[in-house]
Amino acid sequence: MDDPYPSIMLLAEINSVSASYLLLNAVIFVFLLIASGLISGSEIAFFSLNSDDLASIQEKGDPRASRVISLIESPKSLLSTILILNNLINIGMVTLTTFLAWTLFGYNATGLLIIVVQTIGVTFAIVFFGEIVPKVYATKANVQFSLMMAPVIYFFSFVLKPLSFLLLSVSNVIEKRIERRGFSLSVDELNQALEITTEDTSEEEKDILKGIVNFGTLSVRQVMRSRMDITAVDLEMDFHELMDKINKSGYSRIPVFRETIDNIEGILYIKDLLPFIDLGEDFKWQDLVRKGFFVPENKKVDSLMKDFQLKRVHMAIVVDEYGGTSGLVTLEDLIEEIIGEINDEFDDAEDFYFKELDSNTFIFEGKVSLNDFCKKLEIEPQEFDEVKGESESLGGLLLELNSNFPKNGAKIVFGKYEFTILAVDARRIKKVKVHLVENEKQMEGDNQD
Repeated sequence: MDDPYPSIMLLAEINSVSASYLLLNAVIFVFLLIASGLISGSEIAFFSLNSDDLASIQEKGDPRASRVISLIESPKSLLSTILILNNLINIGMVTLTTFLAWTLFGYNATGLLIIVVQTIGVTFAIVFFGEIVPKVYATKANVQFSLMMAPVIYFFSFVLKPLSFLLLSVSNVIEKRIERRGFSLSVDELNQALEITTEDTSEEEKDILKGIVNFGTLSVRQVMRSRMDITAVDLEMDFHELMDKINKSGYSRIPVFRETIDNIEGILYIKDLLPFIDLGEDFKWQDLVRKGFFVPENKKVDSLMKDFQLKRVHMAIVVDEYGGTSGLVTLEDLIEEIIGEINDEFDDAEDFYFKELDSNTFIFEGKVSLNDFCKKLEIEPQEFDEVKGESESLGGLLLELNSNFPKNGAKIVFGKYEFTILAVDARRIKKVKVHLVENEKQMEGDNQD
């Protein structure tokens, strides 16, 4: 049977190895090792450049700066080029040392010796001189390193473009097909992590951290004040009537509507009225109305916070899908979602919508938002997601759970919650008693034990 590896066997049977052959292999190995270090350092150098570094590169007027900018603009392509080059060089070093070991010790030599030379020696050289040292240097001198390597990486980005394109295409397909976890699950995990890792912090600090974690999941509809609770003034109101309403409301900004609240014309800032408070009822205060800021119900509160900062406003009118006024949200409402209730000299000391009768029984007003309801009972905001439908208030939830409009005294049971209707009018549920049945049974069982 013919020898399947004639060239390898021939190389392995050489008894004497010339010094020039060893020198040539050593030079090639050192060259590959230096190349590996430069390519590995390039990864750290390029991807650690910040906006200030890029600005300084452009200011220097270096012709290589355009190469750096071009590479940074395609980070995935840059990374794939660096990884392909690095792997090709490392494979070259392993192959070179393998043939050299066969030449020195013979093809049938003890495998342990080859393993010691290659696995320990070559691995140490690649890791230390080809990874650690260059990356440490590249971290400290990322600008200089990037400029030095930009022409080389730029050249190989074109040479290896077919292979790079193929790998990126495959990775994109895999990325799209991999099922990712939803955002709400990530928030749950973060909340659990907070409970585990913040044992030494106070409850107030924990609440703030949880508020920050959950902030991005909330929509404007969940935190807004409903249209029923908006204090607004008619554009046709005379100045004396306006001042009387302002004095009673205590607000620093008031929406102004024409005919109905669904037709908001703008926002009146009370500070704009201060120079004119002594004028008569004929004063045209309407000229002081500023343009309103309108947002949809499904807008996320973190996005709204950025809009408030950008536009320098503190109030937004929430509109529904038909353009009608759905509610109102202020900067204070958003901040309260993080740090809790903010009470000033015009607010009541206690929450007007909440009363605790005992550890398992509470009274809420029907208009309280589900978000605030869950906060008071210290339950997850997702508790009622499957049954609440489009409603965001406690009264709306009960209407979803009950097929008919409930009467006074009606009881509605959902899971461990028993809701008793305490007050209704012709249009809405005004007051509800909430009893936690499961908690009470658990306490009774503990007492019996």
